[in-house]
Amino acid sequence: MKTTKFTKTKLATSLSLVLGVSSMLPAYAADEAGDENIEVLQVTGIRGSLIKSMDVKRSSSGVVDSISAEDIGKFPDTNLAESLQRITGVSIDRSNGEGSKVSVRGFGPDYNLITLNGRQMPVTTGSRSFDFANIASESISGVEVYKTSSASNSTGGIGSTINILTHKPFSSPGLKATFGVKAVDDKSTDKGSMTPELSGLYSNTFADDKFGISLSASYQERESGNQQAQVGTGWRSFAGTDDNNSQWGGVAKDDTQVNRPGDDDIYSVPQTTVYRFEEQQRTRTNGQLVLQYSPVDSIVTSLDYTYMRNDIDTQSHDVSAWFNFVPSENVWSDGPVASPLIYSETYGSPVDLSMAAGDFGVRNESGSLGFNIEWQATDNLKLTFDAHNSTAEFKPNNIYGSSNNLSTAAFIRTSAATDFSGDLPVLAVGGGNAVTPADMLLTGSNFSNARNKSEIDQYQFDGEYLFEDAGSIDFGVELTKVNNHSQQVDVQRNDWGGVGSAGDFDESWFPADTITDKFDANGGDFSLADGNFDILNTIFMWDFAAVRDFSAANYTSSVSGDCGNGFCPSTNYAAQTDRYTEEESQAVYVQYNYDNEIAGMPYDVHFGLRYEKTDVTSTAAVAGYDGALWIAETEIALAATGEQVFETKSGDYDYLLPSFNFNIEVVEDVILRAAYSETIGRPNYTDIQGGTVLATLANRTNGGGSAGNPTLLPLESENIDFSAEWYYAPSSYVSVGYFRKDTANFISNGIVKTTNGIYNPASGDLYKAAVAVKGTTEAGAVRDYIFANYADNAAVDVAKQTIAGSAANNDELLTFNIDTPSNSPRKSVIDGWEFAAQHFFGETGFGVIANYTLVNSDEAYNNYSLADQSALIGISDTANAVLVYENYGFQARVAYNWRDEFLNSRGQDTGPNPKYTEAYSQIDLSVSYDIESVEGLTVFFEGLNITEEYVRVHGRAEEQVLNLTETGARYSLGARYTF
Repeated sequence: MKTTKFTKTKLATSLSLVLGVSSMLPAYAADEAGDENIEVLQVTGIRGSLIKSMDVKRSSSGVVDSISAEDIGKFPDTNLAESLQRITGVSIDRSNGEGSKVSVRGFGPDYNLITLNGRQMPVTTGSRSFDFANIASESISGVEVYKTSSASNSTGGIGSTINILTHKPFSSPGLKATFGVKAVDDKSTDKGSMTPELSGLYSNTFADDKFGISLSASYQERESGNQQAQVGTGWRSFAGTDDNNSQWGGVAKDDTQVNRPGDDDIYSVPQTTVYRFEEQQRTRTNGQLVLQYSPVDSIVTSLDYTYMRNDIDTQSHDVSAWFNFVPSENVWSDGPVASPLIYSETYGSPVDLSMAAGDFGVRNESGSLGFNIEWQATDNLKLTFDAHNSTAEFKPNNIYGSSNNLSTAAFIRTSAATDFSGDLPVLAVGGGNAVTPADMLLTGSNFSNARNKSEIDQYQFDGEYLFEDAGSIDFGVELTKVNNHSQQVDVQRNDWGGVGSAGDFDESWFPADTITDKFDANGGDFSLADGNFDILNTIFMWDFAAVRDFSAANYTSSVSGDCGNGFCPSTNYAAQTDRYTEEESQAVYVQYNYDNEIAGMPYDVHFGLRYEKTDVTSTAAVAGYDGALWIAETEIALAATGEQVFETKSGDYDYLLPSFNFNIEVVEDVILRAAYSETIGRPNYTDIQGGTVLATLANRTNGGGSAGNPTLLPLESENIDFSAEWYYAPSSYVSVGYFRKDTANFISNGIVKTTNGIYNPASGDLYKAAVAVKGTTEAGAVRDYIFANYADNAAVDVAKQTIAGSAANNDELLTFNIDTPSNSPRKSVIDGWEFAAQHFFGETGFGVIANYTLVNSDEAYNNYSLADQSALIGISDTANAVLVYENYGFQARVAYNWRDEFLNSRGQDTGPNPKYTEAYSQIDLSVSYDIESVEGLTVFFEGLNITEEYVRVHGRAEEQVLNLTETGARYSLGARYTF
């Protein structure tokens, strides 16, 4: 990436002399230093890292921010994403309390290209988003965030291109080594203990620095947990005119509703309330070997191999109450978007209180082999060739599969109600706290194996030619092939009505535990409603292995995995979903660079063109279905044919992408920048997969599914950037920047309705007769009537409690809502401002860093509309404030990060209903001390999320909670020795 143009000032030159070990700085800067009498600034640690990053920002040819290692093997944060969030315009998504994915300037993880030493990296996520939790920071020397584009940049990063730099021996000649040890105490786990982290790096050069080797490795264990409160598959939304007679899930227009929504309002009802508790164990192993050889001064060759592995094991328990949408009694918030503050149902006969458990594991594994050669062919011509083969794979790592859910239930629930007036939804269940182990029986289950494999072969040839007093030209060719293969096979038992008998299980397998004391968030107390509500405070944390083994030995099932029964996963991936995509891209680019002075003001300008052509081929095989069974009150299960449906599709596109960057130092240490570029963001890998996958469970109204579209075109963006930067002291600066992105071709998901020739058993003659006699559409009453009066009908199986869809019974075809991506004709504008400041207070050791990013979009989600919309996801303001101190061998840092509320999805499992992640802030700290008596030895203490904040997601209104996840603080104590 040729994106730096050094500004010749005394300050910048002196910094390069001190910090020249950074691979992010241009090599020729130091060559010019000898011509001037300058002061060399000796800076180390936190301050040195910040000055290195400031120097990269200053010397770049566009808008670039960066993070630099404080020392060899010492990055500011253990997690790269946690470090990146300190940069203006960068926000992160967390998984189990740890930074995972990165958004920049409002564009989500799929629209930010992640490269490792300039190479496009495969991902284990199945999408284009890179999971930063897979990579350790100990071998990282720096991270560059390119917010403006140049012709030499690979395409795909509309928000940014993020380049991760690893240590190379020639970047720091001589013997360098470091070893670190750390003990981690994660407060989120109930069962885990303190865990170890080990890291080391060895680097040396030999034979007059003609040969170099660098070897780094890290091993980390982490035990963590979380508590979640959920509203299952989401909220169902209705117009105010809809009631329980016109829509399943609608509410009555009578005095059972307090403050019922009016006809001009819209309202939503919850599908369920769930409490889920997880324990997780993670083992992360990273390693890198770099060999460099310079046979002559004009040639440098590098051979490197990078390995990353992240093993994650999860155990879960949950308790849930599904609402059956019988006539309900509710208390409502005011419109126009109304929500139940209290939603309550009472049942004529007891229904299920479900308690499920899971035990599963996955492995994320990546490897990259690369070769690079740089040749200074003449004084004016430099040529570079780079090639790499990289793979990334997500796969099962547990005998029970990559995910599973084994469910038990007690059919003792006489009522269910949830108070949504607080942050935490509070569930009350009639009879729930009286449940005993003897009440439990086995219901349905799912054991799944999924794997995604991505492979990239990339070849890059770059050249740079310097003209005499006429600037330079960069040129190059890039060939990239990306293969993605995703497979999934499910072994699902749909015995949701229960098998066996209550009391089959050993009661010692079902130890009771409490619920309410596990959450810190505030919840309601049902004081808004009349009546008695028994708040659920009982859950069985039952023994997954014991119940699974007993069930496998004693209960039969119609499906089977590798173990010969329905209580284990299958590795017969060819039986169900098997998708393969190949994306081939060819690119050529040319860029002219020129620098000079105007009225004594040095400037540099860069004009570039990049041509890119891409071909996409997708082949898919998915499971086929030919029938449906009504197996429980709210579940209709599809009947598989055992055969697959095959499909191959293709697509292609090409673009000519211009770029322009202009930088001028109007007065000493004040730089103005302007940039224009056209960029593309490629479709998500999952969006370009072929084949239609049907959800195996439907409700009485419709089924669901998803389909890919290989003909999708990329998101297009025309980008404008302006910025001003003032470097007023050796380690201090302020900057302000404006950006605007005019986008087109946004990819949005719409619902395509199809029938697939499958009949709906809750629609025909039997169903209508039951409704007419019983005077209700309540599922339990309808099913009981059909079993009692149509036992001799061929579609009715009283013993198995199932009703099959049948043309003979005049059943209607079941409608499927297929979630399908397509390019939208709409155009959108995203613009914003970035403000940043860094200041050190003389020689006191104190410093402060602060930044704020404002992001705006001309399209916001309209919560009042029930139709699918084209609003942008991920748009939010962000802010950071960091206080640092460094003196007398002591270093300390307190960092505050904030992200405003943002739309994270336009759809729930119930259809086009929004999801908002609420505003979140976090405080982290780190303290270290250099032991004076042992040179090179440092001890340190770190704390993350020390105020134990939680993440909350809601729907159309704040009362419509979808997920509340509490994790906790994480502390570590360690030592590092460097020599």
